[in-house]
Amino acid sequence: MVALDQIQLIEFRGNLFPEWMELRQKVLREPLGLAYSDADIDAEADQWHLCGFKDGKLIAGLILLPKASVIKMRQVAVHPDFQGKGVGSQLVRSAEELAIELGGDRMVLHARESAVSFYRNLGYDVSREAFIEIGLPHFRMDKSLE
Repeated sequence: MVALDQIQLIEFRGNLFPEWMELRQKVLREPLGLAYSDADIDAEADQWHLCGFKDGKLIAGLILLPKASVIKMRQVAVHPDFQGKGVGSQLVRSAEELAIELGGDRMVLHARESAVSFYRNLGYDVSREAFIEIGLPHFRMDKSLE
């Protein structure tokens, strides 16, 4: 188990944003031979970028998209050196707490097939049959935050 030193919201296109984008590209897009477009990034301006740090280095993050009382969690990325060590679970729990503070009562997400058991262990349920997103099977999952 690796304990995060800090979990915080970072500013869109702020000084930590390039490091966050580099992690996302490495973990989420490079394995698929994809890259983020400027339009992809520009669409995130009104979303919350929550990141986790260890020894001053950004090692994990996710994005929260508020839609009234439903919050969509997306782009969950943990540096490969820290995967399977509890970092993602800490970050998701913090995201749930933040969502509640901001008036959310339900979290939804699209999980890659390989991540379904991770989210199930955190109390999420599959709420839709598999569908293809960015070329991979995904499942819609959700959890009540009440």
